[in-house]
Amino acid sequence: MNYDYQQTGFSKAVLTGLFAGLMATLACLAYDFFYRLNTGFTMSAIINVPSIIIACHILLLVCGMLYFVFKNKIKKGSIIFIGLFVILTVYLIVKGEGVERSPIHQLTVQFRGLLLGMIVIIGLCASILIPYLSGNKKFEENVL
Repeated sequence: MNYDYQQTGFSKAVLTGLFAGLMATLACLAYDFFYRLNTGFTMSAIINVPSIIIACHILLLVCGMLYFVFKNKIKKGSIIFIGLFVILTVYLIVKGEGVERSPIHQLTVQFRGLLLGMIVIIGLCASILIPYLSGNKKFEENVL
């Protein structure tokens, strides 16, 4: 699209974060649907459709803004951003392994599987999709 104004780098980072949030939301919703279908997991007080939609969008919007700061304020900020979010994702996976959701062991194991899948999807979108889309000229021309 042709606009009468120039977008700032920050506005592009926000829109990239929102787009990555949309992609993560769709991936997490699909994962949630198929995981629950295959395992029969029914507990939905914490991880449910509204929480997935809100969490993915907010987290990746913030990640898009952080990427802008890293890229513009730190030398080799893109690489540092990717490394930081890969480390953060691994840390959250390790911490997620210790979550006790229910006194029933099977429910706890199923909840962990759902939670860890969401962490991986959001972590990959933050550490790979945002930097990739931010530097992609075709994405910038066609979407932003």
